[in-house]
This record gives sequence, structure tokens and C-alpha cells, in this order.
Amino acid sequence: MRRGDIGQVPAKELRDMRGRGWLLSAGLAVLMAGLPPQMMTAAHAETNAGTSAATTADAAAMAALEESLGLDALFPVLAREGQNYGDDLDQSMFAGKGGVRWQAIVARIYEPGRLRARFSANLAGALSGKPQVVADAQAFFSSGTGQAIVAREVEARESLLNPDKKEAAEVAAEKLRDTRSPRLRLIRSLIEAGDLVEGNVASGLTGSAAFSEAVIATQPPEQRLPEADRMAQVWAQEGDIRASTTAWLLTFMVEAYAPLSDADLERFVAFAKSDSGRALNQALFAAYGETFRVVMQELGHEAGQVLLGSRI
Repeated sequence: MRRGDIGQVPAKELRDMRGRGWLLSAGLAVLMAGLPPQMMTAAHAETNAGTSAATTADAAAMAALEESLGLDALFPVLAREGQNYGDDLDQSMFAGKGGVRWQAIVARIYEPGRLRARFSANLAGALSGKPQVVADAQAFFSSGTGQAIVAREVEARESLLNPDKKEAAEVAAEKLRDTRSPRLRLIRSLIEAGDLVEGNVASGLTGSAAFSEAVIATQPPEQRLPEADRMAQVWAQEGDIRASTTAWLLTFMVEAYAPLSDADLERFVAFAKSDSGRALNQALFAAYGETFRVVMQELGHEAGQVLLGSRI
């Protein structure tokens, strides 16, 4: 990356960071009911006991939802995606000279448990006060259809980490589009119901801006790109992000849902279009967007330190 380009995330490096809302959809619940202090008055203890019981119930409902979404299998895959992204940054920003210390930085930022806990806290906040949404979502994703969808999405995401399998999946998606297969209508209905393209584009731009701001903050004042120029660079990536997001979603969904019946996908579409499905999707994007923003901010800060030569 040239000094004049500091703060701009290369569009290529954003292409594999598209996160589909339904897949990046949960985190381990960390809301735990606290015990009241021993010296509380009886009246306060009674009030707090009721609050604790409600909090415990909410945490249990969130935990059930998150379990139905297959987080134990998902987050290690997301971490490997992040490591690949870190390798791309190494090549594009540091000419491949980041070495083991950069790899260690990336591994720390993308540590699965750390990501999962942060995502969980964000998701719990986004779904706070929406017990019916949580219940409806848990009911769907714990069903036979829901579990098949979750399992296949995780498998497909892992499969796309393999370049050969990714190329084969892209060919399959292209063939489906060329033949105007009825399956394509169902997949596009899912994309539209979840507003997946717009949601992911927004997350990508937010992440790019966070990365840019963090890199800039590490640089000497005289080398900092003006904010207007930096934001212009970020927004200039919108077209690339939108195109790569659209292509990635189609490839991913064709790969993930290949073994599923049309009836399974129709049930998924029906849930996605429901009030609870839409509310869940909004919460998922809010939680992912904030989690992704912090990750990109951390990466940007560390990358800026590397550019200064203070770390590597």
C-alpha cells in the first residue's frame, strides 16, 4: 500500500469478508443473573430476585437460540476466514513481510471465543425486549429444516475456504443462473427477504471506514489523509463491494442449499418474510456490524503500527 493510500482498505481484501446475516447469526449468551449482595434490604432483595429471574429466563432463551444456530461449528470457520484475510492484508500492505508476529496479531483478533462473546453481547442487546422473536427464531432453527440449513451453511462456508471447491461452487452458481433454474428464484427470494445485499454492503463500508480511521490515527499528522479524501476512498469501494457481495451470496447459497429440497427453502423463505424473521435479521446485522467494526478497527490499528515499523 502506498503512503498516499493509507487508510483505504483494498477492495480485494473486502471481497471475502462478506458475512451473510443468517449465517453470522449468533453468539454465546453472556448475560448471567448476578446474585444480590448479602447486605441488601429485604425489599430490594425481593425486587432484585424478580429481575434476576427474568434475566435468567432471557439468557436461557438466548442460549437456546444460539445453540440452534450452530455456533460451536461456526466461529472456528469465521476465525479461519479472518486468518485468510490477514494473509491478504500482509501481501497487499506489507509485501508479505508481516511474518509470524503479524500472524499472531491476526490470530488474537480473530480468536473464536473472543469473537463469539462479543457477538453474543451485541445480539443479546439487539434482541432485548423481543422474547417472541427469540422464541420464534429458536423454534424454526431447532426444527429439522432449520438444523439442516444451519449444518449446510457451516459446511459450505468451510468448503469455500478451499480454492478448488470455491471455483467449483462458482461454476455451479453460474450454471444455475444461465439455465434460469427455479431454484434460483427461491435463493433470490431469501436474499431479498433478508435484504442481504444491502446489509452486507453497509457492513463492508462500515468496516472499511473503521479500518481507515484506525490506520490514520497511528500515522504522523503530516502523513494523514484528509477525512474527506479518506471517506471518498471508502465510498469509492461501494460498487466493488456490492458486486462481490452479490456474487458471493449466490455462490454460497447454491453450495449450501444444494442437498435441500425446494420445500425446505420455501419454509425458510416463509420464516424470513415473517415479522419475527425480519426482526431477527435486523438484530443479526446490527450485532454483526458492530462486531465486524471493532475487528476492523483493531486490525487497522495494528496495521498502522506495522507500517510505522514499531511492531515488525
